[in-house]
Amino acid sequence: MHRYKPGKRTFGYLLLLGICFWLAGAGFGLAGWIRLGVALRCAALAVFTIAGLLRSSMLFWTFFAMLAGAEFGLDLPSVATQTRFLGELFLRLIRMIVAPLLLATITTGIAGHGHLRSVGRVAVKAIVYFEVVTTIGLLIGAVTMNLLGAGWGVVLPSVQEPAASGAPHGWQQMIVNLFPENIAQAVAQNQILQIACFSVLFGCALALLPEEKKAPMVTLLQSLADVMFRMTRFIMLLAPLAAGAALAGTVAGAGLSTLLPLAKLVAGYYGALTVFALFVLLPSLLIFRVPVREFLRAIGEPVAIGFATTSSEAALPMAMDRMDAFGVPRWIVSFVIPTGYSFNMTGASVYLSMATIFCAQAGGIHLTVVQQIGILATLMLASKGVAGVPRAVLVVLMATASAVQLPTAPILLILGVDALMDMGRTAMNVAGNCAAAAVVARTEPA
Repeated sequence: MHRYKPGKRTFGYLLLLGICFWLAGAGFGLAGWIRLGVALRCAALAVFTIAGLLRSSMLFWTFFAMLAGAEFGLDLPSVATQTRFLGELFLRLIRMIVAPLLLATITTGIAGHGHLRSVGRVAVKAIVYFEVVTTIGLLIGAVTMNLLGAGWGVVLPSVQEPAASGAPHGWQQMIVNLFPENIAQAVAQNQILQIACFSVLFGCALALLPEEKKAPMVTLLQSLADVMFRMTRFIMLLAPLAAGAALAGTVAGAGLSTLLPLAKLVAGYYGALTVFALFVLLPSLLIFRVPVREFLRAIGEPVAIGFATTSSEAALPMAMDRMDAFGVPRWIVSFVIPTGYSFNMTGASVYLSMATIFCAQAGGIHLTVVQQIGILATLMLASKGVAGVPRAVLVVLMATASAVQLPTAPILLILGVDALMDMGRTAMNVAGNCAAAAVVARTEPA
């Protein structure tokens, strides 16, 4: 017989009441009743606080902090801009543990558990999966922007177009860049893929040593991995505060009114992400028999962290921890997810194709199908170097637009809404990498 839990039902009622207050406050605010709107939205935050005390979870408090941060940025912008340091502090703490975490987990996964022969097989499977899903993401973004035509008729800012910076690095240079010439420099610069490659080579070399020589190093690195995962849990306690501060600073700096002219682009992007999730990620999970409900429950918090901080890197430790707890072998998690940060930027692939075609439309350029295929091929190469840090994808967008002779002035307009788009972009990147780890794990023998 199930026992009645009043907290659960009360939580639901309070959540519904808070949503009603918030929607009413937003409506009154848009209608010009500013003070009444603010009062109702603050009342909603108070109700959400009581609900959170009844059923506390990191995911709930993260979204609550984002909501409170947006309200703080709207009502007290001069004060909210001074809270950006909290988000920067959180990101520094995350970057501090990424390198030792990767080094320890990848090395011990290979050397400590006898997976030397499996590394090459897993690498091939992961790269194939990455290429398939990111290519589909580019196509979805291109089709969406052609249907929306959000760039046509946009008034461009008056700027001097820079000279073309040349094509992105060729595939030869991309391969060279996988390997660090100085591991200390790679760690200092947080080059995730270079650290991962070094760790794979280090783990393989360690695995070939006699047991009596490799055992002390494996034990040391295993202890380091355990410490880093525990440290991750400590740092993640700051995640809601950092998320709220980051969103407060963004809203205070840009203001919601400045985002309205590009609302069509933002809505189209989130629509494209929805299509990608429903028709690419979900089928891949079902095909490889990954339990969807449990998977969604596992990735909820890291996806929320990525959404709030706009940094895949910030969500990396928690994503690895959650997929490990989900049942994916740690050595697969430690290899696939970091590699995906350069090869499986699913949210970024949708964004890049949409933003590039938006630049063409805003510049009055009618692209043929052949020209669009050429642009997508360029993006397939350029996007492989995207780092998991906030808005690094804009560098790729600028380079690609210059390389294919598209106007770069529209990128200044995209900057106005990039903070909104970056949240969805990063969340999809995190979800895509977690899905890749789960799918690859299901293809490996038990």
